[in-house]
Amino acid sequence: MAMLHPSKAIGRIFCRIERVSQKSTLAHRIDTEGPVCSHNEWDPLEEVIVGRVEGATIPQLTHEVKAIAYEKHWPFFKERGGQSFPNLHLLKAQREIEEFCRILTHEGVNVRRPDIIDFRTEYKTPDFTSTGLYAAMPRDVLLVIGDEIFECPMAWRSRFFEYRAYRRLLKEYFKGGAKWTAPPKPQMSDELYDQNYPMTNVEDRHRLTAQGRFVTTEYEPCFDAADFMRAGQDIFVQRSQVTNMMGIEWMRRHLGSQYNVHVLSFIDPNPMHIDATFNIIGPGMVITNPERPCHQISLFKKAGWTIAEAPRPTISDDHPLWFSSKWLSMNVLMLDHHRVVVEQSETPTIKLFESLGLTPIKVPMKFAFSLGGGFHCWTCDVRRRGSLQSYL
Repeated sequence: MAMLHPSKAIGRIFCRIERVSQKSTLAHRIDTEGPVCSHNEWDPLEEVIVGRVEGATIPQLTHEVKAIAYEKHWPFFKERGGQSFPNLHLLKAQREIEEFCRILTHEGVNVRRPDIIDFRTEYKTPDFTSTGLYAAMPRDVLLVIGDEIFECPMAWRSRFFEYRAYRRLLKEYFKGGAKWTAPPKPQMSDELYDQNYPMTNVEDRHRLTAQGRFVTTEYEPCFDAADFMRAGQDIFVQRSQVTNMMGIEWMRRHLGSQYNVHVLSFIDPNPMHIDATFNIIGPGMVITNPERPCHQISLFKKAGWTIAEAPRPTISDDHPLWFSSKWLSMNVLMLDHHRVVVEQSETPTIKLFESLGLTPIKVPMKFAFSLGGGFHCWTCDVRRRGSLQSYL
């Protein structure tokens, strides 16, 4: 992991930023020629992919799904796997997403959508049989770093063919000059999953994650894009239930010396996707989850970052969250350095952003939360106006 050195290295850091700054005009001119360009999570957003509710299918209770789902939801997956999610809930979620798209358009963002696919269709590979999941969370499958868009090798069998919903857009971006990269697709045979991983004991999960043991093994590279967080030349990633060290190393080698890939870890018994645990919202500014402290937080403190602790979510205990926790309240989307999209009912989170000098854009999203993501998850920022810089 790339670490920030003590104060003697500050001069070198300033030189590095200065060198980037000297090239920024040329870099910006080159960036504006292509359809894909995003260096961080906060530059002015110009184009975004927003996921779809249509076709969403309940995944079967496979080993990897069981490892991240709360035990109270296991009967839901076991009894209804391969079927559509409850129709009334989907209709409410769809209305929220359509309103979200309308607001983004009103704010000057070009909104793109994946194709509609019926994910109930069963498919079979030489290693497994499964139905699909959805095209709701482009943040999980697509990762943009600079002018390159990655079609990520996700770890769930139900997501094996999810990329198909985005192929029309990817081909369009490629024809427009973008780099389109698909890392090695995992076979997802039984060897990728720890068949003896404990499922119900939280204490054991804490111990195992501290030891670096997860439901996914190191049999082959796998990673979800949502385990990565971008801050210019510094890319932050966590080892999780869906992202392994082979996947992280694949990305590190692919990106080369232009980027620093930092592996972060948290006190979290069930890590899956970093953006409801550690969400970078501006240059030198990050929102952290108080229930999941970061072991490497000193890296950011030494760099002088503003570290804001997310307030506790207000969503009710009886609201269904089949894949995730209430901490989707901090899973926000930055439209630029000042505007942030946040769930309209999360008043404490709204007040936090206001105290940081940001302008919250309040949007209803709690029914869409039930499918496993907030505003950050439901989107993939294809294009942000800015240049590659260093913030550490």
